[in-house]
Amino acid sequence: MKKHALVLAALVALTAGSALAHGFKAGPVDIEHPWARATAPSAPNGSAYMVLSTHGPDSDRLLSASTPVADKAELHTHLMDNGVMKMRQVDAIEVSPGSPTALQPGGLHVMLFGLKQPLAPGKAFPLTLTFEKAGPVTVQVDVQSAGSAAPSHGGAGGPQAGGTQHKH
Repeated sequence: MKKHALVLAALVALTAGSALAHGFKAGPVDIEHPWARATAPSAPNGSAYMVLSTHGPDSDRLLSASTPVADKAELHTHLMDNGVMKMRQVDAIEVSPGSPTALQPGGLHVMLFGLKQPLAPGKAFPLTLTFEKAGPVTVQVDVQSAGSAAPSHGGAGGPQAGGTQHKH
């Protein structure tokens, strides 16, 4: 019985460790739960999401992103224009102390253009984020199911309403 309890405790510890290990650091900047939605086989584009926070005394800015799975990655936001939700590129994403910055569906995100293959659920891909002060860091982005509103392993976020029209 003790042997089974020890094995079970070890498995729980390993599972908890891997669930908590989906965070990355670039200096004082924390990058939590990078994730993306799966894409259809013919989809040319995708998006990546995460939560950025800094525990240092100063703000930082995410300046760019790149990945080998796409031709180009851009920082984007959504805005409402005459009743139509549109995406627009932004020069940088501010990360302020004490105030997490969520990159999420319907808001700020990393847009992936020219996917070289579909983003498949259960897979992961590298994404290099470059911060103004903290510099570059490569994170692993977990691909979730196509309808996911947040990472399945406990990240922040609520249900995502469908039906928005995107224009570039």
